[in-house]
Order: sequence, then structure tokens, then C-alpha cells
Amino acid sequence: MSKKMKTMDGNQAAAYISYAFTDVAAIYPITPSSPMAEHVDEDAAKGRTNLFGQKVRVIELQSEAGAAGAVHGSLQAGALTTTYTASQGFLLMIPNLYKISGELLPGVFHVSARALATNSLNIFGDHQDVMAARQAGCAMLAEASVQEVMDLAAVAHLVAIKGRVPFINFFDGFRTSHEIQKIEMVDYDDLSKILDWDAVKAFRRRALNPDHPVIRGTAQNPDVYFQEREASNTYYQALPQLVEEAMADMAKITGREHHLFDYYGAKDADRIIIAMGSVCQAVQETVDYLNKNGEKVGLLSVHLYRPFSLEHFFKYLPKTVKKVAVLDHTKEPGALGEPLYLDVKAAFYNSDLNPVIVGGRFGLGGKDTTPDQIFAVFDELKKDAPIDGFTIGIDDDVTNLSLAPVMSDVNLTPEGTTACKFWGLGSDGTVGANKSAIKIIGDKTDMYAQAYFAYDSKKSGGITMSHLRFGKQPITSPYLINNADFISCSQQSYVYKYDLLAGLKKNGKFLLNTVWSDEELTKHLPAYMKRYIAKNNIEFYTVNAVEIAKELGLGGRFNMVMQSAFFKIANIIPTETAVKYLKDAVVTSYGKKGQKIVDMNNGAIDKGIDALHLVTVPADWASAEDEKGSGEEGTGIHHGSPGCHEPSGRRETAGFQIPWRDG
Repeated sequence: MSKKMKTMDGNQAAAYISYAFTDVAAIYPITPSSPMAEHVDEDAAKGRTNLFGQKVRVIELQSEAGAAGAVHGSLQAGALTTTYTASQGFLLMIPNLYKISGELLPGVFHVSARALATNSLNIFGDHQDVMAARQAGCAMLAEASVQEVMDLAAVAHLVAIKGRVPFINFFDGFRTSHEIQKIEMVDYDDLSKILDWDAVKAFRRRALNPDHPVIRGTAQNPDVYFQEREASNTYYQALPQLVEEAMADMAKITGREHHLFDYYGAKDADRIIIAMGSVCQAVQETVDYLNKNGEKVGLLSVHLYRPFSLEHFFKYLPKTVKKVAVLDHTKEPGALGEPLYLDVKAAFYNSDLNPVIVGGRFGLGGKDTTPDQIFAVFDELKKDAPIDGFTIGIDDDVTNLSLAPVMSDVNLTPEGTTACKFWGLGSDGTVGANKSAIKIIGDKTDMYAQAYFAYDSKKSGGITMSHLRFGKQPITSPYLINNADFISCSQQSYVYKYDLLAGLKKNGKFLLNTVWSDEELTKHLPAYMKRYIAKNNIEFYTVNAVEIAKELGLGGRFNMVMQSAFFKIANIIPTETAVKYLKDAVVTSYGKKGQKIVDMNNGAIDKGIDALHLVTVPADWASAEDEKGSGEEGTGIHHGSPGCHEPSGRRETAGFQIPWRDG
């Protein structure tokens, strides 16, 4: 079986899979789920047919509640119906979730899980929204990566149809929904072979129809309501095994095995972490490192969260475990603990195993979760009485529940992986160019690729940071880059505002868009940068992208100049081939705007290659002294924006994504 690889993000993967099983998509846009519906709408417009030989009918409603009501009505009419949502928008669907599950209708809700507006609005990823709906009667299936979305989103549809229980299929907003990865596609023909077509026919026969009328949606009194509420028990009891079977069917297609709970690590582990979502990949990297260094640790990754199957939980759990840390991507104020933690505690209540179980919170509001934080969790589990209810990734100086990071200097990305960071300005084209670049690397070479884009909340005119990784091995690092081989900066003024070189490896490469000559660099470049470049043997390149863009009539959009310079420096593929791919991408991105725009961008590509300049770094840069009152003393530079700590001890803006549209 030949593998078809394609570079895409989690939203596109979910849209591709859901399209196969969907008659009707009832939608209302909300960040970060909107691209799922957009991809489905685009496929329908192009005439793609689903497993039933027809285009998906996409209906945009005027609110999330309207979308949920349309899902409910459409399912009652015998159409397999899907929606895509997140956060408060998803919460507005909860009344309908109760009805859809109570009436055993096979709807699927794809949720790019997102924080809720509490003390403030936050559009980034955590599990507060899906956890607020765990009692509504829907099955809940979680994925940890873009590839898992491709593999397991189909399970939600397959089992919803066969098991008659609606599914909430969720993955982390932004971190998975917008992370670009090179993944293996699943063919529609293969999905058709494992779909229960008899169940599809039975569902359609149950549709409301005046030719065979039934009564539904009644109001009931105490004499029968309780009994009917309990009548659905058998469907939920059957569901875990149906999910396990569907996962086995998918494994035959993909070769990638998944279960309700996936265990990763030492078979005789004494300490384990239990979690779900993208953090599981960071935990896996940490587990590999610790086990290679003589420790016995593991990860239990949760996929089917509802119904929570004790049989499968203990089937995959090591019997040697002595300490357990449950990581929750949510907060439930006033509860004895967070949801997953309480479920795990309850699971062990009648078990022969009696490990110490503690819970912790991580990543609320999209806070980056890095291996040093996971090291801290495993380190805490070594203690006789580890902290319960801890937090990681923040400094809690109010209730003092934070675990201090440990081993922050360990780089866990696979050997041979190239890590690149691009500093840009919202609307200068840097992000768009980097999306094209990572797709060129992923789709046109045999390398694996990953891209994630951190945006300032000011949208256009704000700071942007693109994080690109590529290499010969799959990349499973769902966090921002803090050890870079290459750093690019499109804005000359940033040298005075941010620590651009934080995390750049020794012998790394730095590209700066600047109007300064080499002599002017010595005069204007901050002393901390000159010292870092000289002492760490950094290859320093400059290009005057502003002048080139001005000559070509591109104004402030010099992204293609920077992109072609990057491909020349990185030397991933031959320069001539890279230029061809870049120009093909220009046609895709700007072709509709006319040949003149295409020619201008093609000119930028050619001139970016020719204008690239390698700076001869003067030896005295190594001893450059800070100017008094410059703000460069100590850590090197003043920082005016909030952000996260880099290993160097400096700070940078690194954790913000753009709110394209919010509900």
C-alpha cells in the first residue's frame, strides 16, 4: 500500500475526514475552529464527493445555538450531520447536546478545544470548553497530533453511526488545529470499506417522515421519564468496544495502532503521567530521555474520555506503577480536583493497585508546555509526598503551587532536526511566506516538517514569530522553539526591542533585513548582539529587502525576498529548485491578483537570492561594550512585551496568536 503524504494542519485533517461521512454541515464560525468549516465548504465548491457519492451541503447559521439546532433537526431528518466549534460557542450548543444524545442521534461535533472567557477573554487552546460538556451524554474522543486527527477523527464518525451515540471529537486549539505537519493521508475508498453501511441505512430509515410517522420530543411525567433515561445504558456500555474495534479497523488501513488508552514507556514503570491532547507528545519525548538514562517512567494517553472504560484503562496501565501524576488542561474552581484527575482517582478506588495519585494543571489559555515542565512533574513524583493540585509553566506566587522547571538545557527534538525562527510584523507577509515554505519542504522533499505560528494579539502591525522544524525523522515537539539553528528577522527596529538571538545555537545562522552597511552595523547594532554573534561563531547574513520591495513596487511586503534568502542560506534543496517551488507558490497565492503581482513577487525571489550578503564579523565585536542608559546592561536588552522565558534568561514575546475571528 503506497503512502500518500501531505502537509496540512489539524483543522484541515479534521475537515478532510469529516467530509467523507457528512451529508450536512451546519456551521457558525469561531476561532480557532473556523478553518474546518471553510475547508469543507471549499471541497464542496470544488465538487468533491463524500462516501455517499454526493457533495456536502454546508449551511451557515446566525449563531452557535442556531447551528446546534440545525444539527439536531437535520439528524432527525435522516442526514448525517456535523459541525465545528469551540469555547463559548460550543457551550451555547449544550442544550442541544442533551437532546441529540438523549435521542441517540449520530452527530459529530469537531472541537478545536479552547479556553473559556472567565477573568478575561482568551482565544487560545485548553480543555475548559469540552470539559464543560462532559455530562451531556456525548462520547468524547481526543487526539494529540495532526496525524492522530487524520487517523482517529474517522473513529468518531464510524462509531457514532454504528453505536448511535453522538461524538465530541476534540484536539487542542491552535497547538494542533493550526500546527502544520507532514502526515499520511487516509483514502476515502479505505474508509468506505470499514463503514457499517447497514447502520447508515438503519439511521436513514429512522428519519422523520410523514409516510411512516412517529412521535418524538414529547414531555414526560415521573411515571416514565426515569425509565427511558435509563434505557440508553446498553448503548453506552457497548461503546468502548465499538471504539476499540473501529481503532483496530483504522490500524489495518494506516499501520498505526491506537487504543482507548495508549501506553508509552517502560513496561515496568514506577512513575507515570496520565494526560490527553498535544501535551502527550512532549511527555513522550521526556519519557524517552529519562528511560534512556536509567529511569522507569511512562505515559498513559487518553483517547476515549467518555465513556470512561475501566476495563481498557487497566488493560494498558503498567501493574508496576507506584506514583501517578494526572495532567489536566482545564480548571474547575471549587472542585476537589480537575475532571481527568477525579476520574483516575475513582478508577483506582476498587483496584488492587494503590499508587500515590496527584493532579496538576498545565497550559491554560495556550501557555506553552515544554519538556522542562514535564521533567519537573516526574521529578516531583520521586518525593514521598508529591504536591497535589500543582501547576506547571507559571510562577504561582499567590498559592505557591508551581513546580519549578528542571533540566531546561536539554534539547529533545530528534537528532538531525533543523529548527528555525522567523521574527516578523503582522501584515509584512512573513507568516504567509513561511506557510508556503513549510509546505514546499514537506510536500517537495522526503523530509518531515512542522510549523507553528505565534502571533501578537494586535493582529496587523503586531509581532509575529514563525517556528519551523524539519528533518529526516517525524517531529513530535508540540512547543515553541528555544534552541534554533537559524533565526531570521524582517524588521530592523526589532534589534532594539527584543532579544532576537535568544536560543540561537553556537555556529547557527542569523538573517537580518536591514538598510545598514557592514560599517553601519558596527555602529548601530546593540552590543549584546555583537557579542553573541562573535562569541558563538554565528554566520551573520543581511539583505536589504526594503529597498528591493520598493524597487519592485511591493511596498512593505518583502516576504518573498526574505523567503528566497532563507532557502539559499538553509540549503535544504538546490537553490534553482527552491526558486521554482517558490515561484509556483506565488502563482497559487497571488495568481488571482493578476500577472503583474506574480511578476513582482517573482522578481523579489530572484533579487533576494542575489542580494544576500554574508557579513565579515569583526573580532572586536566579542568585547563590545554596552552604552550607558541603553537598557542593554545585564540581560542584554529591554523588553516591552510580555512573553515566556528562554533558556538564556532573557524574555521574548512568544506565546500570542492572532484572533482571526471570535464568536
